Amino acid sequence: MQVVVGRVAKAHGIRGELAVDVRTDSPEERFAEGVVLTGKSRNGRTTRLTVAAARWHSGRLLLRFEEVPDRTEAERQRGLLLLAEARELPPIDDPDEFYDHELEGLRAELTDGTVVGTVREVVHSPGGELLSLDRDGGEALVPFVRQIVPEVDVAGGRVVLDPPDGLLDDAAETAGTPDDAADRDESTR
Repeated sequence: MQVVVGRVAKAHGIRGELAVDVRTDSPEERFAEGVVLTGKSRNGRTTRLTVAAARWHSGRLLLRFEEVPDRTEAERQRGLLLLAEARELPPIDDPDEFYDHELEGLRAELTDGTVVGTVREVVHSPGGELLSLDRDGGEALVPFVRQIVPEVDVAGGRVVLDPPDGLLDDAAETAGTPDDAADRDESTR
């Protein structure tokens, strides 16, 4: 299994360097010279990338890969997800921290045990992490904060949610089929 450790934000300079948004707590290990990563594009294609150099610049990690010789090729890498093998990730000692892949697929339930969906993915946004829940074909985004997600039980296969009123209501309403929407429209006329 592979996990996301970074995302290429943009090309930097003329020598093929890439500015990377880091999604790992150990960038010195994940992006060390000689490390081979998998790059996954938006269309699902993958490629092997070997780290040739890494340096920090203005709070952002700049990477150069052996397979990306110049800016033209670097521009083509924009949006590329950088993946590493999950088995190569170091264990996490903090009981309140998790790798994204550990959360994906967990059952999402309310504090009373009512199942409300499944964790589809962890979304890393500028405002913080969100759990994307699959709710019968619809999606709900839940802030991944202790007040709303008071318990994560990886071994038990679940996350417990204590959402504020209305947080999950919109996703339930949009999860219906187009025919359901037509029925709702008919009933309001």
